[in-house]
Amino acid sequence: MERAIAYRLEDSQAYTVTEEGKSAVVNIHQSLIDSCREGSREAQYQLYKLYNKAMLNVAWRIVNNQSDAEDILQESFLSAFRNIQSYKGDATFGAWLKRIVVNKAINHIRKRKLEMSDQEIGEVDVADEQTSLENDPEVLLSVERIKRAIPQLPDGFRAVLSLYLLEGYDHREIADILGITESTSKSQFNRAKSRLREILKSEVNYE
Repeated sequence: MERAIAYRLEDSQAYTVTEEGKSAVVNIHQSLIDSCREGSREAQYQLYKLYNKAMLNVAWRIVNNQSDAEDILQESFLSAFRNIQSYKGDATFGAWLKRIVVNKAINHIRKRKLEMSDQEIGEVDVADEQTSLENDPEVLLSVERIKRAIPQLPDGFRAVLSLYLLEGYDHREIADILGITESTSKSQFNRAKSRLREILKSEVNYE
């Protein structure tokens, strides 16, 4: 299945079982988070060291530019530390921080006049909806091959494909992030798969 190739960030959490038998999230970096709430610059630096590489990769996969990704990374950490009081702990800190990075990366793309309207994307038919990169014998599928090919996609295709395949968001979440409909997200994703398949095939033929 396609989700098998999804890239997952290391979550800063552990799970414990309560007396009621329910699992609860425990952030293993909670002491650093608490210190950040108190304004500790050292704690901020430690959290930055823990997450900066993974978050830089998230930003880069969306904007496809190292310099822009680095700017987004800095803006995201500043925003996270400035608003850390709003972090309630109902999700992992890594997931909360990644959402900030993703939102800023998407806003950056929008500034490059990215438009993903239903009219532009169109509706995908049932046959297209069921196609899979993995079922194509002409494509030698691997995570690294896909990661190399994704930067060659247009902004809109790359954003949806990266969020779904590499960052693990579902289409409802992607629709919310991008301000589009869920059906538009699915259509964009399927068109991105088709374009990605063409890129992968051309690489195979070239090799």
